[in-house]
Amino acid sequence: MSFLPWVAGFVVLLVGVLVSVALHELGHMVPAKRFGVRVSQYMVGFGPTLWSRVRGETEYGVKAIPLGGYVRLVGMMPPAPEGRGRGSGFFSQMIADARDQSVEEIHPGEEHRAFYNLPARQKIIVMLGGPVMNLVIALVVFGILIVGFGLPTGQPTTQVGAVSECVPAAVVSAAQGEQECTDTPVPAAEAGLEPGDVITSYDGVAVTGWEQLVGLIEQSPGRTVPVVVDRDGAAVELEITPIATEKQVSDDDAGELVTRESGFIGMSPMAEIRTEWYEAFPAVGQQTWDTMVMVATLPPRIADTARQAFTAEERSPDSVTSVVGVGWVLGDIIALDAPWEDKFAAILSILGGLNIALFVFNLIPLLPLDGGHVVNALYEAGKRAVHKLRGLPRPGPADVARLTPATYVVFLALIAVGGLLFVADLVDPVRIT
Repeated sequence: MSFLPWVAGFVVLLVGVLVSVALHELGHMVPAKRFGVRVSQYMVGFGPTLWSRVRGETEYGVKAIPLGGYVRLVGMMPPAPEGRGRGSGFFSQMIADARDQSVEEIHPGEEHRAFYNLPARQKIIVMLGGPVMNLVIALVVFGILIVGFGLPTGQPTTQVGAVSECVPAAVVSAAQGEQECTDTPVPAAEAGLEPGDVITSYDGVAVTGWEQLVGLIEQSPGRTVPVVVDRDGAAVELEITPIATEKQVSDDDAGELVTRESGFIGMSPMAEIRTEWYEAFPAVGQQTWDTMVMVATLPPRIADTARQAFTAEERSPDSVTSVVGVGWVLGDIIALDAPWEDKFAAILSILGGLNIALFVFNLIPLLPLDGGHVVNALYEAGKRAVHKLRGLPRPGPADVARLTPATYVVFLALIAVGGLLFVADLVDPVRIT
């Protein structure tokens, strides 16, 4: 068994994560520099530094663990309010140390370049820059997918998608649940219908939609009718004889189900494919909403994943996964016996979805995530607005350092959840067959 597809899957994931993270951090850095904040570091990855170069006042580099990144904005936390001591408790010392580390990064005479001195609106722009960059990446990826491969809408068209190989016993006998094939010839196959044909006329009536076509077929059981199809731009005339079947329909007068004779030809339609670039917006919007719903229900979903991974219960295909799980899925897609364009489209879709996940996850209103900084800036703006209305002196920047203990708790929780999902994806990964 070759492991090359899965190696390739993890390589694709690695490249996708690095590009997404690099652009995410760029989304923070560019507006920060534009607003005058000194950015001391721009790093892709965590851990030991593999490579770095100093350009201007910023060190750019790549670190050994390619599972994230950061930009160091000088002065994220303001100094302690005047007259406040360090305190002697554990949490007080933690808060004081965080303040000291932030203040030490500020060069003498450059206090005005500290992040905490930015107006609240500029803080929000800087912190939203990263997640918005991931959203833009997702829009570009889905735009490429839609323009290059099309977006199935689920709406049936008058184009033949597939011709049945046989007539099921349920069609002939009207017995529910019977799926075995019969010897009855498939009318669509006998007539010469082929996948890709567009039915333009049925029994002399111009066909304009799927529902209309279904109605015409059902009204012609056992009768040979002319059919015209568009095949590669040429009009082809065929004849088809629908099988007479019994179909239960609602009687509008009595309000009960009645059995009526209906026609059956044995073909399924092609779904409508949209290729306009602007279809990326509703597609990304829907997936963003689905991701938000998933994040809102994350605790029970994580519990389900743990139970399925470490018991005999089968792992659900839609369970929460780590980056390792995504790598397995990408490898499975590469290993599939399918056209390369279909596999490429599936890979792009996953990478686009990954960026939507980064967008939504980073907006969770908890520090150290970007959403936590946004909430802090909104609090600061609200507090200053209230002071202005009451004629009080303008308050200083919000004391973010006081949230340091809670920030550490969230950080440790993220590590614990990530570790759990990592192990679950090693023990019982979600697989595509």
